[in-house]
Formats: sequence, structure tokens, C-alpha cells
Amino acid sequence: MRIGELAEQTGVSVRSLRYYEEQDLILPTRTQGGQRTFPADAVERVHLIQILLAAGIPSRRIAEIMPCMHTGQITPAMFDHLTAERDRIDEQMSTLAATRDRLDGVIEAARERLTAESVPA
Repeated sequence: MRIGELAEQTGVSVRSLRYYEEQDLILPTRTQGGQRTFPADAVERVHLIQILLAAGIPSRRIAEIMPCMHTGQITPAMFDHLTAERDRIDEQMSTLAATRDRLDGVIEAARERLTAESVPA
């Protein structure tokens, strides 16, 4: 499929796909006319890239871990990278949960004040 089709199927801009290509995250082949073509599994790969980017993993790290995600082959160094990223995400999740809990407290206090103010004396 061509880059425009890949963009349409993934909801990712052509510009982002070109960036992914520059970072060696997706690897197109070229037609004799020089046009990029992508295999059907590029859709799944782009979705995975999006998930990893949303988790805060930089593109250079994604480029490092993508091969082992597809082949299942992993080096001790790559295992350490994957574990470190997982631990970082766990920490982010804990921080976000604590922030949400504090926000819930603020919302509840505000709700109580609003309810008290709306009750006639």
C-alpha cells in the first residue's frame, strides 16, 4: 500500500509516517518509479508505534526495541531496556493515580461547598 493509504488506515499523518521512516520505525520498499509501498502489516506496526509513543517512549528507543517485539529474539541489554521502560511506565501510572485521587478530593470538597451554598438558609 502507498503512504497515503497507510495514513488513512492508521489515522496517522503522512508527515508522521515519513518521520517514522526516517527513524527506521517503518521500512517501505520502493517501486521502480521511486514511490514508497508498505506491506499490510505496517498498519499494525504503526498502531504499536503510536501506543509506545503515547506511553512516553522516545522514537530512538522504539527503534531499538521493535526488532525483538517482532522476532521474539532479545539480548540481555534489550531485556534491560524493556524492563526499564516498563518500570518507568509503572511509576507514571502510580503518579497519575495519586494525582487523580487528589483531584477527586478537590472535586468532592468543591461539590460539598456548592451544595451548601445552594441550600437556602
